Amino acid sequence: MLMLATTSPNLLSVSPLPHNDNEAKSSRSSNGFFFSKPSSRTSLFSSNLDHSCAKFRVSASVAISTNSEVKDKNVKISKYCEMGNLKNAVELVCGSQKSELDLEGYCSVLELCAGLKSLQDGKRVHSVICNNGAEVDGPLGAKLVFMFVKCGDLREARRVFDQLSNGKVFLWNLMINEYAKVGNFREGILLFRKMQELGIQENSYTFSCILKCFSSLGYVREGEWVHGYLYKLGFGSDNTVGNSLMAFYFKNRRIESARKVFDELSDRDVISWNSMISAYVSNGLAGKGVEIFRQMLSFGVDVDLATVINVLMACSDGGNLSLGRALHSYAIKTCLDMDIMFCNNVLDMYSKCGDLSSATQVFGKMGQRSVVSWTSMIAGYVREGLSDEAIELFSEMERNGVSPDVYTITSILHACACNGSLKKGRDIHKYIREHGMDSSLFVCNTLMDMYAKCGSMEDAHSVFYNMPVKDIVSWNTMIGGYSKNCLPNEALKLFSEMQRKSKPDGMTIASVLPACASLAALNRGQEIHGHILRNGYFSDRYVANALVDMYVKCGVLVLARLLFDIIPIKDLISWTVIVAGYGMHGFGREAITAFNEMRKSGIKPDSISFISILYACSHSGLLDEAWRFFDSMRNEYSIVPKLEHYACMVDLLARTGNLTKAYKFINKMPIEPDATIWGSLLCGCRIHHDVKLAEKVAERVFELEPENTGYYVLLANIYAEAEKWEAVKTLRERIGRQGLKKNPGCSWIEIKGKVQIFVAGNSSHPQATKIESLLKRLRLKMKEEGYSPKMQYALIDADEMEKEVALCGHSEKLAIAFGILNLPPEKTIRVTKNLRVCGDCHEMAKFISKTSRREIVLRDSNRFHHMKDGSCSCRGFW
Repeated sequence: MLMLATTSPNLLSVSPLPHNDNEAKSSRSSNGFFFSKPSSRTSLFSSNLDHSCAKFRVSASVAISTNSEVKDKNVKISKYCEMGNLKNAVELVCGSQKSELDLEGYCSVLELCAGLKSLQDGKRVHSVICNNGAEVDGPLGAKLVFMFVKCGDLREARRVFDQLSNGKVFLWNLMINEYAKVGNFREGILLFRKMQELGIQENSYTFSCILKCFSSLGYVREGEWVHGYLYKLGFGSDNTVGNSLMAFYFKNRRIESARKVFDELSDRDVISWNSMISAYVSNGLAGKGVEIFRQMLSFGVDVDLATVINVLMACSDGGNLSLGRALHSYAIKTCLDMDIMFCNNVLDMYSKCGDLSSATQVFGKMGQRSVVSWTSMIAGYVREGLSDEAIELFSEMERNGVSPDVYTITSILHACACNGSLKKGRDIHKYIREHGMDSSLFVCNTLMDMYAKCGSMEDAHSVFYNMPVKDIVSWNTMIGGYSKNCLPNEALKLFSEMQRKSKPDGMTIASVLPACASLAALNRGQEIHGHILRNGYFSDRYVANALVDMYVKCGVLVLARLLFDIIPIKDLISWTVIVAGYGMHGFGREAITAFNEMRKSGIKPDSISFISILYACSHSGLLDEAWRFFDSMRNEYSIVPKLEHYACMVDLLARTGNLTKAYKFINKMPIEPDATIWGSLLCGCRIHHDVKLAEKVAERVFELEPENTGYYVLLANIYAEAEKWEAVKTLRERIGRQGLKKNPGCSWIEIKGKVQIFVAGNSSHPQATKIESLLKRLRLKMKEEGYSPKMQYALIDADEMEKEVALCGHSEKLAIAFGILNLPPEKTIRVTKNLRVCGDCHEMAKFISKTSRREIVLRDSNRFHHMKDGSCSCRGFW
């Protein structure tokens, strides 16, 4: 060290330090220098020097005191932060002077703000930092960015981040990862590119973050570039990177690429195995996931809770109940069964594998139940068709104070839809509104589906038009709902609206085609067929089946068969549609051939297939064949006949004149017959004019369905055809007393895309005069050729002239006449009627087909009649 001494007023001398205190009495200052005590030679300046030394000693002591206070304040801030006392820590920061705070104090408070996600306090500290002019381009800036990110203010985090010049990779990773979390993947990618431009060295976590962004945007090429770049940098065997690459490839359905990455990992950890299992399961490859699990066990890798949960999910999706039970046993032995996530997954596994008893046991033993537990159990009941139990469990859940989430709500709405519980569904809708869940697209779509399946399209319509955002599922649900609820016009109208606002998909087409089929709207159906061809939807089996069905029900059976033949892989529905189509058109033999072809192709018929073939036999009078199919269904395929099967057999017996046999068959049925079965016999009584049996059967029908006007009208027609006018009068009075109304007969024909509707006896159509004149000329020509009107179908007590006028006013005749007047000669006349065609109209239509040389296809409520050259495909059996 050096010694300072004065030699003159303007000069200080520097001397070496004395070796000990005896050599020189000196005073050490806080700066480490020593000042010698003045001798006689320096007496001239002694007073000044004493004064200077005094001042120096005072300032040194103040500095020591101040440093101590600053240190104490920052220590206090750190202590508050360690204790989690954010309020006091922030107040201390805000109340301190600039000079009293150091970097450690700021960082401690910001760390605590981030941990507690207190954005408001974080902003207060940030304000203090800015006001104090503290240097943020360093550790403090990094802490600020971290705090804003953790508190969810990504915009402010980015503002601070952009002010920093340091190139620490963890900050870039933090920002890219946060952009990925909030779904702003493109900004994450831009940041990654900027990072590369600045030459900042990436690490494994950087690539994990950027792969998330590429994966979510479907940027496969960019992801593959990253994969190659990783190998160049030597990250190829890194587990973290490998797991991220697998997730990237699986999300983009590049399964083989993901498997290749997995196989190339030299030191796979449990996360790698779990990632592979999870990825297979999430891509619908549950079996592959189980294979990987077995390999994992063979390699001796210890499984953890995540492994068990992933494999349980595979068991749920693949219906692997035995492995699921084994995993449950393993979890009990290893005490993993105490975890609520495990319990929820094992509950879900049992539920989806159809073991509801085990699911109930697990649910009952759960000490703690989350909303997921209740939802899994409710969904299990719904899946097993136990909708009432699901609704009861939902009520119990509410009583236990557990608030349902959107998945619970959608599950219980499915239950309401399955059992037609409209009242409970409306109660759930009220809960949805009260808890603000009606903003969820998922919930609204399920709500519409529930209303549609419960038959309340008005409620479904209300939900649909109040939705701020609609997706393809919303449109499809409404269009399908209208089609299934016999509102085909509304379905077609909504489909037209959808085409202006959104692009239909295969499901839309499969939903709207039944509406065309219902209306026999061939022109509209052909337009949709064109849309199918332009968009390649025919490869969708649902669309192909719906298209075949549309042509069947529009009367173009030849085209339906051509389309059926080019379906590459035919399923049970494909075959059932064509079998039913042949039956509707009166081609029973062809229906039997198709049914046998189906069986030869290895497809096993189900209950509905047998209804179709029995129906076909019924409409072609094939009694012996029908009995063979009925017996085969019970004995060969072990299918218990339902009411629909019995109804077909009764209908066939009644049509073939075996009324007594039909009556005995009904009385011997092992299940209680419904109104449809008795109604089939009543129709047979009309065909074969058995008034006595008709009266007996009618009373049974009236007991079962006292408000169905159709059966009263049917009996009245039986009386009218037998000319029992007093009985007709009595029955009509009974109908009036009960306030019942008969649906008027109406027919329609489509010309140039416009549907023309005709109602019996209505002469308001613009071409009514022309139509009436044409029908009179045709009637006259019929008489000239020896045809006489079937007056019994006039169903009125009047003279022959009035009856003939009444017959001419039947709706199907009006529609056929309109077709002759407005369609080119080569065009087939296609008419649809809401009721069964009457005998006189049937005869007149055959005559018109012969005299006008026109093909007429008449579809009534039961079947098709193809008239050509005076003959009908029904061959008189209808």
